[in-house]
Amino acid sequence: MAWADVPVDTGSPAVGAVLLTGIPGSGKSTVAAALAARFAASAHIEVDALQELIVSGGRWPSPEGDEEADRQILLRARNACLLADSFAAAGFLPVIDDVVVRRAHLDFYRATLTGGPLHRVVLAPGAAKAMERNLARDKRLTTDWSFLETAMRAELADEKIWIDSAELTVAETVDAVLSATGLTPAPA
Repeated sequence: MAWADVPVDTGSPAVGAVLLTGIPGSGKSTVAAALAARFAASAHIEVDALQELIVSGGRWPSPEGDEEADRQILLRARNACLLADSFAAAGFLPVIDDVVVRRAHLDFYRATLTGGPLHRVVLAPGAAKAMERNLARDKRLTTDWSFLETAMRAELADEKIWIDSAELTVAETVDAVLSATGLTPAPA
């Protein structure tokens, strides 16, 4: 087969995508990487890493509110969806991790991701546990984002899958995600 004839997409796309969300320190990135590792073909899409692709003009969210930073939140969500759809079409289960606390942000993911069902999982260890985790990790935050817990619980209260991971190990949290979503890893 000639190089030009190699198909990128498979006849067996992934069974959708997983969106792990929660406040900073809830374990999204760690759990997303561990969840993706359970599957024979998967991709971890860390939305913070997409923000870091912006070389000039990037604006991180701030508690004070910043219209440009809010626009970039949706830009990185759109790029996460484009990547997720591409990976899913090629047979890789995309596992996205992002801080999503607003209904409009979650609805944006729902409307933009087209590659199959979106399995939404909220990791909710509580603000105190998230702050404890933030203080113990290499990726230190300069802002206390614990107030987002209240907004998330108010705006996303009707989401079906909430996992209190405060006392769970990473492996136990991944098991809880798999059980709640019904996803079954295929052996490598």
